[in-house]
Amino acid sequence: KLCGYLNKLGIKGPIKTWKSRWFFYDENKCRLLYYRTTQDINPLGSIDLSSASFDCKMENGEGVFEIRTPSRTFTLKAISKQAMMYWLQQLQMRRWEFCNSQSRFPVGSSQLQMSKNSVFGFIFIDVVDKEDFLPLVKTPTEAVGLKAASLPAPQTSTALQNISLKHPWTEIQNTVYNICGSKQLWGSNSNVFSFDEFREHPENVDEEQEAEEGTLEDGRMGPRLNWIRKARWMNSGFPGSEESSREKNSVDKVSVLQQQILTLTEEVKSQKELVKLLHKALEAAQQEKRVSSMYLTAAADKDRLELVRHKVRQIADLTSRLEALEQEKKELEQILTLRDSHIQEVKEHVQLLMEKNHAKQEVIMTLTEQMARELSDPLQEANTITVETLYKQQEEIEHLKDDIDAYKTQNQFLNSEIHQVTRLWTSVAENEKALLMKCACLQARNCQMESKYLTVLRKLQEAVPGLPNSHAELVKNLIQEALQWDVKEEAEEALSFELSTALCPSSEYDEYGFMTVPDYEIEDWKLLAKIQALEIKSNKLRSQEIVEKPLRDRWNSLGELSPSAELKSLIRSGIPAEHRQRVWRWMVSRPCSPVPGHYQRLLEQSRSTEHPACRQIELDLPRTLTNNKHFSSPTSQLIPKLRRVLLAFSWHNPAIGYCQGLNRLAAVALLVLEDEESAFWCLVYIVENLMPADYYSDTLITSQVDQRVFKDFLSEKLPRLTAHFEQYRIDVSLITFNWFLVAFVDSLVSDILLRVWDAFLYEGTKVIFRYALAIFKYNEEEILRIHDSVEIYQYLRFFTRMITDGRKLMNIAFNDLNPFPMKLLRNRRSMHREELEAELCELEQIKAAYVKERAEQGP
Repeated sequence: KLCGYLNKLGIKGPIKTWKSRWFFYDENKCRLLYYRTTQDINPLGSIDLSSASFDCKMENGEGVFEIRTPSRTFTLKAISKQAMMYWLQQLQMRRWEFCNSQSRFPVGSSQLQMSKNSVFGFIFIDVVDKEDFLPLVKTPTEAVGLKAASLPAPQTSTALQNISLKHPWTEIQNTVYNICGSKQLWGSNSNVFSFDEFREHPENVDEEQEAEEGTLEDGRMGPRLNWIRKARWMNSGFPGSEESSREKNSVDKVSVLQQQILTLTEEVKSQKELVKLLHKALEAAQQEKRVSSMYLTAAADKDRLELVRHKVRQIADLTSRLEALEQEKKELEQILTLRDSHIQEVKEHVQLLMEKNHAKQEVIMTLTEQMARELSDPLQEANTITVETLYKQQEEIEHLKDDIDAYKTQNQFLNSEIHQVTRLWTSVAENEKALLMKCACLQARNCQMESKYLTVLRKLQEAVPGLPNSHAELVKNLIQEALQWDVKEEAEEALSFELSTALCPSSEYDEYGFMTVPDYEIEDWKLLAKIQALEIKSNKLRSQEIVEKPLRDRWNSLGELSPSAELKSLIRSGIPAEHRQRVWRWMVSRPCSPVPGHYQRLLEQSRSTEHPACRQIELDLPRTLTNNKHFSSPTSQLIPKLRRVLLAFSWHNPAIGYCQGLNRLAAVALLVLEDEESAFWCLVYIVENLMPADYYSDTLITSQVDQRVFKDFLSEKLPRLTAHFEQYRIDVSLITFNWFLVAFVDSLVSDILLRVWDAFLYEGTKVIFRYALAIFKYNEEEILRIHDSVEIYQYLRFFTRMITDGRKLMNIAFNDLNPFPMKLLRNRRSMHREELEAELCELEQIKAAYVKERAEQGP
């Protein structure tokens, strides 16, 4: 057991006093209990060590150390430096043992388990060998344990100084218990100093101790008192064994008994003082009781009223006396302040006189030395001064060595404390991480199960049309309940912000304002949208620690942006939301340097003159990103910004003016970049740098060329799917034309769409070809199972919204479909452009011939 006497610093305002306390470590709760004496049954207080840190400052004095808890700092003092270091090492060891034994969460795949021996070896043996921390301190038996329990408590200057005024009831309980326990233990007729009697009946004493232990309210403290009292009997010359009696002579016994008599006398004095205080409290209570009895026994209301009036007069008298005492107290405080100031002035005057005296003494010493040098031999005087100087320096060196040793010891202990606290913190962090990972996996599994459940409901509704009415109604109700998005759950407040974001329940909108579950009018599509949202959430939770966190760490470690293979790989994997705005600005500003003031001049021009495309822009504004909360309402804040960006671009590029689809490009740029001028230059960068010329012209000739190029790539990369489309006469350009024109806006879910845009802004239009082919590859097997042209067209209308695994789609686009050289893309575009221009020229000739023929025929 870790126990012993320590002095505890008590602070009452400006008064600081050291009080002797018996400290006892409770290993079940990792608390350090302290008592006034070893015989007390109830502790005066406790110190929670599970979250405490320890410190020893040499400047505080020898043997002084601190225990810092979150709520309070305890200053304790041991009898020696060795005892202090022993206490600190033992408390460190037991704190570590308790914290590891309380570990409830798995770290990785194994449970953290550590026994006392392994903990002891880990903290001290491993620390000493590898970290060169403080070596083990031997147990000071005279200050800790049974030997310390058998010795009397350290003496205090006054009898009442060691009494705890904060805990009077505890003091009373301990006093009563000690008195009763002494009577039961020794008996009224037996002689406690009879050594022979105790030797003849040793069993009776043990039985009495066991009976006393059974009567204690706190079963844990009973054994402690028993072995403490046994130790005191054996070491103080009371009942004991024959060997101990032979070792101690009569003089030692007499001295110990005298010491005990003094201790008991001091305790009796303190108990008498306590009894006097209790007598005064009892007299006041009896006086109050008599007054209350008079009030209750009064026959008439008049008598009772008179008693009440008398009581009121007494209260008023006491109140006036209290006010007078308060006034007197204030006057005394003022007098005390004046006296303090006067004393301070006197001290300053004394200090000045002492300084003058010191200066005079120095002058006298200097003159004396000069006279001595003149009268004595100069060489002998020099030798004397040298010897004195060396002696002083030697003393200073010895003091400095002592200080160095003390600070080395302090530094070693603090290093061990930092090392141990770091290990504890690491263990807690690993437990927390393991718990968060487990929660993420469970939540992902829950999303998968819910998704499968909704899929089964959908297939059940479609595959069995002949269900009874009751069963069909039940399936319909289940589907309606599943479509109600639950947003009432809340994340645990104790989780950290970064990982709580990953584990928080799905909300209705994502961070850019896109709906996580699109509000489709068709009931089947609503169910599909819910299934899709659950699968996306499951994929995010599963990839959070494995993929997303390492990727975010790589982005955080990335310094200044510059084109490189590493940056290209990072951008293809997706830019984290916190870095996306910065990277997009950098990509836009590289080839398209913004001209200062140009955007403002375009806005002034759009205000003064109405552009021909103004009407079409107004028509397209309400139809822009209807599934985003920032554009879904006519009063949304981004609608006016989008209008200004499109009008400015119409004046900036009169050859294009405005083309349907530019509104979606500008809207996505506004959502990410937030600033409308930055969104304007992003739109300019896409139209004039990334896309080929004439992509958004009146004829859309380059857009048509890209559709033919895409069909060539589709036949090369996915021949089975191309044959399937040709068999059912499916023209994929009816679906893919809009993909290329607006870079998949309104086609893919927001998370995958922004990853596509990340790579598109950095690499150009070949990214659109890659992802278009990857989308068909992702859903190839599903399309091949459909054998009806109408159903194929219906599936192709919404199948891009059902893609949930963005990582899988990215791997298909950039790994499975390689090689994909830009040179090949340019050659195919050139070839198909010539063919398309020849076809358009032929159509113009046919049109001219037809017009001429109609003109010759007449009306």
